[in-house]
Amino acid sequence: MSQSKSQSNSASKLGRQSDMPHQQQLEVGEAVSEQVTVSDENKERLIDGFDGATTATPLKKVTKSSPYKNPYSNLYQNLSDTNSKNIIEPLPDNKNPRATLLWSDFKWLVILILLGALLGHYMNALPWGIIVALVLYYVWRLYSVQQFYGWMSKSLTLPPPELSGSMTFMANQLYESKRQEQMTHQRMMGLIKKIRSSLLALQDAVILLDKDDSLEWWNQAAETLLALRSQDQGRSILDLIDAPEFKAYYVDAVSPNDGLRMRSWRDYERFLQCEVTHFGTEKLLIIYDVTRLHHLEQMRKDFVGNVSHELRTPLTVIMGYIETFSDQPDLDPKWRRGFSLMTQQTVRMNQIINDLLLLSRLENEESIQSERVDMPKLLTRIFDDAQAYNKDYNHLIDLHLDSQQDIYGAEGYLHSALLNLVTNAIKYTPKGGEVRITWQEVKEGCLFTVSDNGIGIADEHLDRLTERFYRVDGGRSRSTGGTGLGLAIVKHVLYQHEAKLTIESVEGKGSKFHVLFPKRRIYQSVSSKSAAKLKPPVTDNNNVQDLQDKPSSNS
Repeated sequence: MSQSKSQSNSASKLGRQSDMPHQQQLEVGEAVSEQVTVSDENKERLIDGFDGATTATPLKKVTKSSPYKNPYSNLYQNLSDTNSKNIIEPLPDNKNPRATLLWSDFKWLVILILLGALLGHYMNALPWGIIVALVLYYVWRLYSVQQFYGWMSKSLTLPPPELSGSMTFMANQLYESKRQEQMTHQRMMGLIKKIRSSLLALQDAVILLDKDDSLEWWNQAAETLLALRSQDQGRSILDLIDAPEFKAYYVDAVSPNDGLRMRSWRDYERFLQCEVTHFGTEKLLIIYDVTRLHHLEQMRKDFVGNVSHELRTPLTVIMGYIETFSDQPDLDPKWRRGFSLMTQQTVRMNQIINDLLLLSRLENEESIQSERVDMPKLLTRIFDDAQAYNKDYNHLIDLHLDSQQDIYGAEGYLHSALLNLVTNAIKYTPKGGEVRITWQEVKEGCLFTVSDNGIGIADEHLDRLTERFYRVDGGRSRSTGGTGLGLAIVKHVLYQHEAKLTIESVEGKGSKFHVLFPKRRIYQSVSSKSAAKLKPPVTDNNNVQDLQDKPSSNS
C-alpha cells in the first residue's frame, strides 16, 4: 500500500509538472526571443542535459527593474524540466484492438438484456426486466464516463483507469497522444538549446528585433561590437545605432542580399557589414566585423592604382619611340610589321592602364556629384556614337524613347557606361544584325535596355560577366579587341547611380542588358537640394553589392 501511495504521489507531481507547458503555450519561433546578456555575476547555465549540445555561455537575466517585460522570460527556466524523466511511461502493448473493445461493450449489453428478459419472464414482467437491464447498462456507462472525465481533469500523465471497452480505447488514444506530445516537446527544446548555444558562440553579432524594431534578444558578440547592455532591451535599434547610413539602409532593406558596409560609429577604425533578414513581422540583424577585409581591399586598390600610374610613364616613352621608329622612311620592310604589332599591343596596354585607373577612381569615390541629366539628349548622343562605331558591322540600330524622364547623376560616367553596353552589343552581333536601344518608365523607376540578336551568352557565364578580365571566350575576345574591363567599369558607374544591372541571354539568339534607375534618381522624384547628396547604397548581386574585385567582361 505504501509503495502504491508513493507511486501515486510521484505521479501526481509528474502530472502537475506536465501541466506547465500548457500554461506556457510556447512556440519554436519564441524560443530565441528571451533577452539575455553576458555577465560575470549571478551566472547560471541555461543549457544542459542535451546530448551533443555545447555548454552555454554564462548568462544573466534582465532584472525586474527593467522597464520592458519580455513575454518569453519564463522560457529557459523551464527547459531543465523537459527531459526524459518527465515523459510518461508508455502503455503496455494493447492486445485488445478497437473492434474487440467495441464488441465487449455490445456483448455486455446483450448479456444484460438477456438476463433482464429472463428475470422479467419469470416475474411475468418481461418489458420491465428489459428496462431494468438497460438502466443498469446506462448506469454502468455513466460510471465509466465519470471515471474517464475524472482521469482527464486530474492529468493525462497517469495511466487510464479500468473502463468499459470503447472508453478504454479513447483513454488509451489520449494517453498515447499526450506521450507523443511530450516527446516532441523534448526534441523541440533540445533543438532550441542547440541553436541558441550556436548563436551564442558566433563571432558575429546576431540581434533579434520585433515588429516595432525593438531589441528582443542578442548574443555576446553583439555586446562587443555594439556595446549593448541589459537596459537596452525593448529599445529601438535605430536609436542605438547612431549612423545615418544605417538608418537609411535599414528602412529600405528588403532582402538578405541587401547589405551595408560602413564605419563603426563607436570606433572609427573599425568597419562593419550589416545584413537584415525579414521573417514574419520580425527581423534578424547580423553584423560582421570586416575591418581586416576592408584593409586588404584598400591595399589592393592602392596597389592597382599605384602600379597603373607607375606603368603609365615608361609605357608612354615606349610608345613614343615605337611611333618614331615606325615613321622612319628608310625602315626595313621586314621590321615594319613588327613595329606595327608593337604599336597595337602598347595601345592596348595603355587602354588597360587607363581603365584600371578609372576603376581605381570609381572605387575610391564614395559618392558622385549629381546633377540633372537630360536622358533623351544623352541617349541620342549615344545613338550617334553607335552609328559611327557601326560602320564596319552594318547593323540596324533602333532608338526608342518611350519616356522623356531625366535622372540625377554624372553625365560623363553615364555616357561611358551606357555606350559601353551598346558597343558590346554591336561588337558581339554578327554583321547585318539588329541592335535595339530603349528608354522607358516602369513601376520601379526608369529602365534602359540594349537588346541584340547576336551570339548570346551561356547561363554559366552570366554571373561573372562583370568580373575584371573575365572572358567568355578568350580567342573571340582577342579578335574583337577590348581590355576585359568594360563591364567592370559599367558595374561601378551604375553602383554610383544606385542602378541595377540585369542580363538576359540565350546562346544563338541574343542578349538583353537592362539598367534600372530607381525612382529616387528620377528628376521629378528628387529635389535639387537633395540630389547633390545622393549616395549609392549596397544593392544585390546583379547590381554592384560591394566594391570588391567583382568586375569585368568582354568590353
